[in-house]
This record gives sequence, structure tokens and C-alpha cells, in this order.
Amino acid sequence: MSILLALVSAFAYGLSDFVGGLVSRRASAWPVAVVGQLSATVCTALVALLVPGSPAGPDFAWAVLAGLASGVGTGFLYRGFASGRLSVVAPVSAVGAALVPVLAGAVGGERFSVVVWLGIAVALPGIWLVSSTTGELPEPGNGRTPRVSLAEGLVDGVLAGLGFGVLFAALGQVPEGAGLWPLTLAQLLSVPSVVVLAVLLRAAWVPRGRTVWWALAAGPLGATATAAFLFATQSGYLTIAGVLSSLYPATTVLLAAMVLKEHIHRAQGVGLGLCALAIGFVAGG
Repeated sequence: MSILLALVSAFAYGLSDFVGGLVSRRASAWPVAVVGQLSATVCTALVALLVPGSPAGPDFAWAVLAGLASGVGTGFLYRGFASGRLSVVAPVSAVGAALVPVLAGAVGGERFSVVVWLGIAVALPGIWLVSSTTGELPEPGNGRTPRVSLAEGLVDGVLAGLGFGVLFAALGQVPEGAGLWPLTLAQLLSVPSVVVLAVLLRAAWVPRGRTVWWALAAGPLGATATAAFLFATQSGYLTIAGVLSSLYPATTVLLAAMVLKEHIHRAQGVGLGLCALAIGFVAGG
């Protein structure tokens, strides 16, 4: 069940990033992140009303860390997407998001068979190949590819990956009996985290115009992804859930191929094959 939930999380994260990325190409990244996280907060709170639980103080403390990290990850991921740095940001963020839970799980004493570790080892290059050749996003209105600084893309990717990795590691500490209120707090705190980052970077964050409100659609998807990840860690290992959830670029690439008719390059095909192989190894181990 844990593996299935982690894969649901990866699919929902990939779909959410696909929606958020499309909106970010037409509106500023920071308002898109604010709207998306607000929507996710409302969705999570509504579900939390129906899920019994008795959270303790430490559960909310981990939620605070998770929320701040989620804001960092979302903000820099969308900033990278909006600037056309998908080919740099996506692989770096996904690998970073996978590595932090792996390290946290190893420190926490999680032990696996050789087959599972082989699956983890195969997943990392698979994630990179899937997302590293997707190409740059064209500038809205002229169809041209913007000039992109590799250094800037790496910074966005590293910060996004660190944010998501800490989010995964922190949520992995919330026990099953806590319910969804810690997750709701994490979603809520991600909003001021995004706002503070935007202010520090002197970027506009107040939602304006009709386009940015399409980011509301990313909220339920993001809430589903994060909740599925939380449940995956509660019924299995943090390391495995973190790696499988970080396969989200595969979903984004497949959606881009099916919906936007983007071509899947040979390296991407190899990456998708490695991701499928990794899932088989982890599930079989």
C-alpha cells in the first residue's frame, strides 16, 4: 500500500506541476504559488475535518518545518518554470527531493534489501534523464526560447529540491494517529513562506488578473499528492516513499507529450524506462 500511495503522490505532484507550470508561463510565478498553496490549504482542511486524529505538539513542530520548506520548494520551482529553466530546474529539484528523504531514512535506521537499494540507485538517473531534456519553455506570445542562465537554473533547482526534500523528511516524522491537521498547518504556513521569499527577492506576489486564478486547480492536486505521501510514510518507509514520490517529472513529461504533443526524446525514453525499472525493483524488494 505504501508503494501505491507514493506512486499516487508522484502522479498528483506531476499533474500539479504541469498545471502550475502552464499558469506560471503566463503569470508571475509567486502569485501562482500563493494561489496554489492557498487552494491546497483549503482542500486539506476540508478533508482533515473528516479524518480522525490526535496530533501532539511535536507533530505540529514538524508541520511548521514542512510548511516553511514547502513554500521554498514551490516558490523556486515555479520561478524556474516561469523563466523557462525547466530543463535545469526539474531534474535538480527531483533528485534533491529524493536524496534528502534517503539520507533522513538512513540516519533514522531504515534498512532495505539489495534489490530495493538497486531500485533507488536506478531511480536517480531515471529522474534526471526524464526531465533533463524537456527543453526550454517558450516565451508567451512570441514562441522564442528565452536566454537562460545555467547558474540561475541550478540555484532554483537546488533550492526547490532542498525545500521539497525537507518537506518530505519532516512529514515522514508525523505518526499515523495525528490525522491531517498537521498537514493542514504545513500547507497554510507555506503561503507566508512564499510571500516572504517574494518580498526578499523584490518580486510581486499579490494575485492580479484572471490568468493567475487558474492556479486554483493545482491546489487539490498538490493537497492530494502531499496527503498521499504522508500516508505512504505512515504505512511504509520514508526512503522508499521519498524516492517514488520524486518520480513526478515522469508524469509531467508524459502529460506534455499527450496534451501539448511535445516530443519525447530518446534520453527521456530511457529515463522513463529506468523509472519503471526502479518501481519494479522497489516493489519486488
